[in-house]
Amino acid sequence: MGFIVFIQAIIAVLLSFAILLQHKASGMSIGMGGAGVTFVQRRGAEKVLHQGTIVLSIAFFILTLVDWFV
Repeated sequence: MGFIVFIQAIIAVLLSFAILLQHKASGMSIGMGGAGVTFVQRRGAEKVLHQGTIVLSIAFFILTLVDWFV
């Protein structure tokens, strides 16, 4: 069980860095109903970082469920 927690900690650190490295296309006012809807198309490294963030978050969630039920 300690191994799962160790892997979870590593994924949590990587996930934190991946989230912090992502570029924000707009401020908080857009998300709260401000200036309008903008769509951003990700290309290159930004797309890889976005997809990696999704993979890391799914892996973290699955490991949390495994740790919970084991």
